[in-house]
Amino acid sequence: MANITFKGNPVTLLGTEVKVGDKAPEFKVLANDLSEITLKDSAGKVRLISVVPSIDTGVCDAQTRRFNEEAAKLDNVEILTVSVDLPFAQKRWCGANGIDKVTTLSDHRDLSFGEAYGVAIKELRLLARAVFVVNSSDEVTYVEYVSEATNHPNYENAIEAAKSAH
Repeated sequence: MANITFKGNPVTLLGTEVKVGDKAPEFKVLANDLSEITLKDSAGKVRLISVVPSIDTGVCDAQTRRFNEEAAKLDNVEILTVSVDLPFAQKRWCGANGIDKVTTLSDHRDLSFGEAYGVAIKELRLLARAVFVVNSSDEVTYVEYVSEATNHPNYENAIEAAKSAH
């Protein structure tokens, strides 16, 4: 598993670490209207999956805004932001901040995404910061587990990976 710290303290990640070349694991999360969303719901598209501990904190806010800005420039790429925030909080935050190009998804119910992608933090019941790119054939083409959860991901590498995935 990836070695991750949260505010300098090592944490335990639950689930299975995902690697480039893997078949993207299936998951079940909640949309802002409480409907269930799975990987299959975006079949045939490239997915850039941005994982944040809590959307309403500084780095998570900046990460979601950055990918929202980039989403308008990417053809046939769906950007999903996954956190354990409640769907209502995600919807409120997006509305208050004009976020309309990314789809926010909640993993609060059973950590289905967190365990499938190896980002569920056991000690905090949050998700570790990570970025995954999944191509239209459901193959993982890019993975970044951010080693310190309070740091930013490599936006440029993730965006380039999404642009080059088919």
